Amino acid sequence: MKKKAFALFLGFTMAAALLAGCGGGSADTSGEPADTAASGDYGEGYVFKHGFDLDYPPYSYIDDDGNVGGFDVEMAQAVCDYYGWEYEAVPFNWDAKDAELNAGSCDCIWSGFTLNGREDDYLWSKAYSDNTQMIMVKKDSGIETLDDLAGKTVGVQTSTSAYDLLNDEEGQKELCDSFASLEVYETYTIAFNDLKAGAIDAIAIDVTSGNYLMSGEEDYQFLDEELGSEQYAIGFRKDDTELCDLINAALDALAEDGTYDQIGQKYPEIYDFLCLNK
Repeated sequence: MKKKAFALFLGFTMAAALLAGCGGGSADTSGEPADTAASGDYGEGYVFKHGFDLDYPPYSYIDDDGNVGGFDVEMAQAVCDYYGWEYEAVPFNWDAKDAELNAGSCDCIWSGFTLNGREDDYLWSKAYSDNTQMIMVKKDSGIETLDDLAGKTVGVQTSTSAYDLLNDEEGQKELCDSFASLEVYETYTIAFNDLKAGAIDAIAIDVTSGNYLMSGEEDYQFLDEELGSEQYAIGFRKDDTELCDLINAALDALAEDGTYDQIGQKYPEIYDFLCLNK
């Protein structure tokens, strides 16, 4: 999937073309909206502002035509269909997520967002996907174990759980200290291009995103050893309990009627990791 350059993204956002139904397409959900959606500010017609990473496939992305897509995007659109809400996409550079949420630009952060280690920083939905942090390398790199990364250049995306793990004294900082350098990227797409070009030796990345980047590529693999495990959930402002409860109720309903599974099957890189109500 080709991505826009960040400069094009700025023009895209300024054009305010992020309205309901753009890209991705949500699954049809014909069930009746939950009664709780009719009360308060969240009745039918509410504009749900979905905050997500602009380049984090297969969870969220913007393509060259300006359409948004990905598993999280389709699930958010399905929630809007369920309640009769309008969907508004709010893509951003991942390191701006807290500023966007705190400014009220979006209702939540829903984009392969790790809850582990951040339990007290946000109000969280129930977990919907398991994940694992791993190291991606070229098959002919000679790197077979984590110990082989000593003296190597490793890439990671900024503000991700892999980045946090490599800088955590109780995580993998000792491993990180053995690297020649840790190169920090705005997106994993850019990091993967540098791995292809030989500018870096490895990438620390979650397995689902790594599977997506390696799809159709035969020259790359993960090391057998894992860096850590995690779960993805939706992060809300701490006082948005009503909205969080509504999203959780919708997730339960979409899991019950098969929509969650239907959307998941479109993304084989993550399907086996989906964990909602399991």
